[in-house]
Amino acid sequence: MRGRSSIPHRATCRRADGRSKAERCDFRETRMAWADLDAVGNGTDAYWSKPAKDLFEALASRPAGLSSAEAADRLLRAGPNGLGKKGGVNALGTFARQFRSPLVLILVFAAIASAFVGEGSEAAIIALIVMASCLLSFTQEYGASKAMQALTARISRKALVVRDGVEQLVPAESIVPGDVIRLSAGNLIPADGVLVEACDLCVSEAALTGETYPVEKLPGQSPAQAQIGQRGNAVFMGTSVRSGTATVLVVHTGARTEYAAIAATIAHNAPETEFARGIRHFGYLMTEIMLVIVLVVFAANLLLHRPLIDSLLFSLALAVGLTPELLPAIISVTLARGARTLAAGGVIVRRLDAIENLGSMDLLCTDKTGTLTEGVVRLDACSDVAGSDSADVRLWAVLNATLQSGMVNPLDEAIASAGHGADLAAGWEKVDEIPYDFVRKRLTVVVRRKDAADDLMICKGAVSNILEVCSSVLDGAEVRPLESSHSTAIEAKIRDWSNQGYRVLGLAIRHFQGAGPYGRRDEADLCFAGFLLFLDPPKAGVADTLKAMHDSGIAVKVITGDNRYVAAHLAQTVGLGHRSILTGEELAGMTKEALFGRALRTDLFVEIDPNQKERIIQALRRHGRVVGYLGDGINDAPALHEADIGISVDSAVDVAREAADMILLKRDLGVLLQGVDDGRRTFANTMKYISITTSANFGNMFSMAFASLALPFLPLLAPQILLNNLLSSLPSLAIARDRVDAEQIRVPRRWDIGSIRRFMIYFGLISSLFDFLTFGFLLVAMHAVADVFRTGWFVESLLTQLAVVLVVRTHKSFWHSRPGTLLAWLTLAVAVLALLIPDLPGADWFGFTPLPAAVMAGLLTITLLYLAVSETSKRLFFRREDRRPARSRRVPHLATSHSARRDAA
Repeated sequence: MRGRSSIPHRATCRRADGRSKAERCDFRETRMAWADLDAVGNGTDAYWSKPAKDLFEALASRPAGLSSAEAADRLLRAGPNGLGKKGGVNALGTFARQFRSPLVLILVFAAIASAFVGEGSEAAIIALIVMASCLLSFTQEYGASKAMQALTARISRKALVVRDGVEQLVPAESIVPGDVIRLSAGNLIPADGVLVEACDLCVSEAALTGETYPVEKLPGQSPAQAQIGQRGNAVFMGTSVRSGTATVLVVHTGARTEYAAIAATIAHNAPETEFARGIRHFGYLMTEIMLVIVLVVFAANLLLHRPLIDSLLFSLALAVGLTPELLPAIISVTLARGARTLAAGGVIVRRLDAIENLGSMDLLCTDKTGTLTEGVVRLDACSDVAGSDSADVRLWAVLNATLQSGMVNPLDEAIASAGHGADLAAGWEKVDEIPYDFVRKRLTVVVRRKDAADDLMICKGAVSNILEVCSSVLDGAEVRPLESSHSTAIEAKIRDWSNQGYRVLGLAIRHFQGAGPYGRRDEADLCFAGFLLFLDPPKAGVADTLKAMHDSGIAVKVITGDNRYVAAHLAQTVGLGHRSILTGEELAGMTKEALFGRALRTDLFVEIDPNQKERIIQALRRHGRVVGYLGDGINDAPALHEADIGISVDSAVDVAREAADMILLKRDLGVLLQGVDDGRRTFANTMKYISITTSANFGNMFSMAFASLALPFLPLLAPQILLNNLLSSLPSLAIARDRVDAEQIRVPRRWDIGSIRRFMIYFGLISSLFDFLTFGFLLVAMHAVADVFRTGWFVESLLTQLAVVLVVRTHKSFWHSRPGTLLAWLTLAVAVLALLIPDLPGADWFGFTPLPAAVMAGLLTITLLYLAVSETSKRLFFRREDRRPARSRRVPHLATSHSARRDAA
């Protein structure tokens, strides 16, 4: 094996002093007071080179673990076992962060400039608007952060620790130096430490060393000068257990771990997702437009010999008015609300950006167990080689399942519950164990009957993997050489049982004359004894759920390690395609291009090895599909990383949960389908705000820039522009709670910056057209002076921005789509305020003046006409957008994100 430890392989399962597990280690218990963390930790430098007994003494610990009181005291002194500060959400810090926005800084500069030239009232107005905007943004972001903190706490990682002499699950953050922890396959290692005991332990250290293959670990000592990859008796935070079991003495936690040291030198920022990248590109677009308009307007006003400070403030206000400054807060609250909605439905979001990808998913890859089936496996039969029921095979299966100490799995639980494991295992004792791994696909336990001299090796696993280590078969009471005729008969039985929906395991035995300890090399010359037949029936209602997913634009493909017959039988039963099947053996011989050509046409991927799942996901994503992957095992982590949206379950192993973007609290496709709908609603509401705000702002600012050059006075004063922008943003805060039409969540939707750009220009120009109509009405028909013109246009501009929210929030006629209650009331309230503002006390502070009834009537008429034209234009726009061909270019989505996360993890 590549990356093998330099420590000699003395035995499969060892303790730190070299004795086998059957012997007892007599460590002297040390009960030093934990008065000073550094003093107690003396002697832990180059800890991998020291005997475990000395480390127990140096850390004032013992094999039975710390007491709960000792652990609590050490946690106070050592701090949480994490990287960096993970405290609660800081309200003051969140509020201060609002003032770091370039748009806010522009307004602060404008206020200072106003105060500097003696315009104190204008400076005060701008300052009030800045504070109001920042408070709005703060309340949204702070609330979203608190909500996400609460959701994250629901899926915090746990570790199995020995405290008070008892094994108990505790949060990984509470582990302290001196703790004794238990590890098994699938665990993420929560701290740095040395092995006290290990049994066939292989650890993936790619996160620290870049080594692709798992490294074998054994108790003992390594040279003091050994590098990380050469410390064969130590394990490290951030790595994961691929196979085997171990007991570890924790030496370093948190910032003192090797992982923390590497993370400190390489600051990994969260990779940018496609949605975030789209927002950034949209920001570039708005910045370019803003700079061009502002610079042209400022220069033109100076050439027209208008006051410098008025021209400067107008240009700065124009820049702010053009930009949707609440966009970050709106996105945060919309995604956070989506996360809360998903959580209520049983889906916990680990990364907010994943909500957009969930709504865009159009292909789901999943295993069948627990997803398409009930997940409650039942042992249906224990048969000998001839296919007859066998009490011996049942006994051997029970011994193997109940005495193994590796991964808990449903097959062993089914054997134990069906065979009355405790009763059958009485009179037998465990001698050794060779844990399951995904290369051998076998689990071996060596047992001995009490008062007997010989040992019995019992090995179970996939039939083909069992047969490859067998040289004979048990035919009744006789042992016969394994011949091709036996293999043919066994294959026929497996095919027949599989076509009936059974999952079949093989079982083999071998007698030893007390030759332990035992290792993988002893899995040879076994005698094939019989079969174990398991039944996991299809989940009730899964066929209807799969049809609903198909109707929602999501195809489903099954990727399983089970044989082709079982998978095809299940697929046919639940209504999935089952005629195009690709086996792991066929896939292994395919080139990357060959798999690319075959992947999308394949219904079932069967007999798949763990490392092949990632290849399948890659090939499907190359077709431009947004691929979700649902998995919960150790071997699923690479595929979860590679998928656009990695989905796991609450009961999954650590490495799968950490690799996933979302966690299902219940392994049910119905829950996932509801999550997809919620994700699409969240995405739809986010895009509503972006589209509505940018089009309205673009139209108004374009009109304002033109008017500032054509009129002998500024069309709006800076405080009026900022107040207009603030009031028009208030209803947008309710978009996160807005209703979404069923048509908008019927099919997957993806970020399209081109469509948003077209929307902004299309509706922005319509808005400008009616602004020009308003200019003509006020100047030509009403002969308005400067104050009346500004007040009239302020009212019309605000009313049309509110009207367009109700029109373009839906693709249907706006009277056929009822808006959310909060959105409707906020829109109505701001509209009433817009009509009343000219007559309110203090209106003159902003430069407003009461409007004649004729002017107000004309403005309302223009607004209604704008509403009618926007409704008609909307239908034309969306009809044309629907006819546009789907993008053939591959959208990366989280490809970069997941690959980078895998490298940085």
